[in-house]
Amino acid sequence: MKNIFNTLLLFIFFIIPFHCISQPEIVSWMQNITNETGYNNLPSNIQSVFYTNSNIYVSCSCIPGYDIGPWAGNPNTPANQDFCFKINRFPIENTAEKTKTPLGHIGVWLNGVSIFNAEDAHSYNNLGVWYQNALFFEGNSFDECLGHPASNGEYHHHVNPTCLYDDLDDQNHSPIIGYSFDNFPIYGAYANSNTEGTGDIIRMESSYQLRTVENRTTLSDGTVLNSNDYGPDINNQFPLGAYIQDYEFIENSGDLDEFNGRFCVTPEYPNGTYAYFVTINENHDPVYPFTIGPYYYGVAQGSGNLGPQSGHHSIPNNATQYIYGQNDLINNQIIYFETGWNMFSSYILAENMDSEAILSGILDHVIILKDVTGAALLPQFNFNGVGDFNIGEGYLIKVSQDAELVVNGLYQSPENNPIVLEQGWNIMGYLPIESKAADTVFSSIVQHVIIVKDNLGNAYLPDWDYNGIGFLEPGQGYLVKMNILQTIVQ
Repeated sequence: MKNIFNTLLLFIFFIIPFHCISQPEIVSWMQNITNETGYNNLPSNIQSVFYTNSNIYVSCSCIPGYDIGPWAGNPNTPANQDFCFKINRFPIENTAEKTKTPLGHIGVWLNGVSIFNAEDAHSYNNLGVWYQNALFFEGNSFDECLGHPASNGEYHHHVNPTCLYDDLDDQNHSPIIGYSFDNFPIYGAYANSNTEGTGDIIRMESSYQLRTVENRTTLSDGTVLNSNDYGPDINNQFPLGAYIQDYEFIENSGDLDEFNGRFCVTPEYPNGTYAYFVTINENHDPVYPFTIGPYYYGVAQGSGNLGPQSGHHSIPNNATQYIYGQNDLINNQIIYFETGWNMFSSYILAENMDSEAILSGILDHVIILKDVTGAALLPQFNFNGVGDFNIGEGYLIKVSQDAELVVNGLYQSPENNPIVLEQGWNIMGYLPIESKAADTVFSSIVQHVIIVKDNLGNAYLPDWDYNGIGFLEPGQGYLVKMNILQTIVQ
């Protein structure tokens, strides 16, 4: 181990943090930071946004900031729902049996208003076979924003939330306007014609079509119904489209899949994401399935967001609040290595913390990587003894040429990541985004610090009241020798 630490005196490197706010699942929400009110003087839009490494916690009233109502023939009144929804930051496809979008909220718009599916909670003769289309049976009670309140006061949209965004703008890619409860984003009606994010801006068309049937005696999958399960006659009172089962999915007949989405590059997700789209026709009228399809594409959040009495998550103590316009987010770090040995650390938590994955962009130039125990990553021998990088630890790396490493993920604040320093030698990472004097950083444990060294061999010696390091810098690693085990919050 002594050879490892002696070698550190030769390390020369330079690290620069890069600040960016391209985390739409955190920054896109319409936060009410001025205590504005909406319908009936209730708090409007989003009251708070908190985030952890894994989840977003969105607190909202379910009352939009724009004017709503009246609702013809609907006796219900919007009420503050005091919701707290949880959105997973890393959504994944559900490769098992898909989850049906249930009654009640199936997602949330960026202003905190609930998204309901295409149904209205009733079926023909209450048999649970022919489900009523909410647009047909309840559309006359929609206000000008195409929403209305449920019996519990939950204001919601089954269809395109026309007051939330400019749905007449067919020249630009529509913005994110909500998140589904399988955690994927929902966009407005317009996107690039090509999934690679190129081509003309076009209106996204549903691949659900009205069936060519003369009676309601079969289902779209070919099931022939018993006569007791027949639907009503197709006529002026119940035309095709009045019931959900009047539609069938015809692959490639539109732009979207059976979930009403597609995988594509978007302005907010330049590397691509699965995304849902609102569907409307050339007259801007809603088109089935309107928002999210009959089933979720991804793994749904489950009982916490879905079903009766849901939407009341507790915000964990380790969550960080994001306040629009008051705190920028850091989501990557650029590290420049010079040829030879370097010592470094990162304050970014990546989706995959495997050391080989983190270094993948420069792996061809990595000769060796070591941690404080001497475990090594040797790319040329396809050997990885280091495993995952740990937040708060520093590492040694030798590169064959100058290299630039980009680490993408979520910033890990020092307040939420205390660092344990073992008795003896440690390689400590540095998590603050600003420089701090060495004696300030170690002030809480100074009586237990023997020596701290930077990559140039400069030393901080508390017993001698000597600070040759000066300031600790973001991204650098430091040798720390302790007389006992201690925990430090930088």
